Amino acid sequence: MTHILQQVFRMKKLLIRLILPFLTIILAASLSSSPALASGVYQIPNLTDSTWVLDQGDVISRINEGAISSSLEELAKQTGKEVRFVTIHRLDYGETPESFGQALFEKWFPNKEAQANQILLVLDTVTNGTAIITGDEVKPLLTDAIANSVAEETLAAPLRDGNKYNQAFLDASDRLVAVISGQPDPGPPQVVDKVQVEGTFKKAGETDKGNATAWVVGLLIAATIIPMATYYIYLAVQPSSEG
Repeated sequence: MTHILQQVFRMKKLLIRLILPFLTIILAASLSSSPALASGVYQIPNLTDSTWVLDQGDVISRINEGAISSSLEELAKQTGKEVRFVTIHRLDYGETPESFGQALFEKWFPNKEAQANQILLVLDTVTNGTAIITGDEVKPLLTDAIANSVAEETLAAPLRDGNKYNQAFLDASDRLVAVISGQPDPGPPQVVDKVQVEGTFKKAGETDKGNATAWVVGLLIAATIIPMATYYIYLAVQPSSEG
């Protein structure tokens, strides 16, 4: 009997050794899908002459990023007023889009003279929170009311309608270019209320995490049950000592 139990325990240890690498791979894959670390102003690169769109949140296609950059560069040549878009993925703890935007504005443009003709639009892609910072010389055209409408309505409306980031920044760019060029303000987009029916399907991320958890639990159960089953099968096939 002792010999049989020793064999069962050895089999259990062997199974655990075989299963552990799989558990490590599954856990590593699960962790690799975790959100990126928070971004602080100190991690943002210094401003260059070609920096019009800084998409650290990775939500704007290259084609649209190029189109927006060209439009903003042309606007700067014509009016002397410069617009820049920045997206980030996850703010530092306690930071808001407004505080981040103000700190970045002061980093890129350290004095009132440098800030005068600047507009900075910031988006946090985790919360879809927005902020817009403007210099004094742009306010006669881009009033605080219009600037806030650009950030909170023009940019935000497509995001509420399925996280349409490309559309959001194209719309914001078009409106800012129009206003700063002295054209009539086209205003925010018309929002049509839609009846939201919550789906019963899980998101891809939830499905991946659920599958990983199921694999971990299943393998742990197998490591316990298989040796026990082996032991009972072994006992069942042993010839009777009677007779």
